[in-house]
Amino acid sequence: MAKQPESDSFLDMFSRFGRDLKVPNVDVEAIISHHRKNLEALEKSARAGAAGASSLLSRQREMMQDALREITDLAQNYRAPGNPQELMARQAEFARKSFETALKNAGEVAEMARKSGTESIEILRERIKDAMAEIRAGYDKK
Repeated sequence: MAKQPESDSFLDMFSRFGRDLKVPNVDVEAIISHHRKNLEALEKSARAGAAGASSLLSRQREMMQDALREITDLAQNYRAPGNPQELMARQAEFARKSFETALKNAGEVAEMARKSGTESIEILRERIKDAMAEIRAGYDKK
């Protein structure tokens, strides 16, 4: 059986293509390094986003457990009051506390989501800034 010639790697084909077209020397390692850094930044950004989402879900679970605990305590300590005014006062106090807690929790969740998104975007923004500096430096060499 005839032995198949080993196929060239993509990098070899890319380099040969550049030579055949008489394109100025291309620093393939620099290109690969540049794209590797891009992929690393994307991965780091995705990890930051996932960590933020995980923290957010964990905190929401804690908030739900706290709310259920408060409702359970209220139900266990519930006694029929002697008069309707006392019942209304208890219900109003519970509604007020529930509303205040919901507002506080919503603000906390919004802040956590904002921080997580900002961190992910900042990683990508920093990589874009570095990539532009690398490109400028490449042009300055020529």
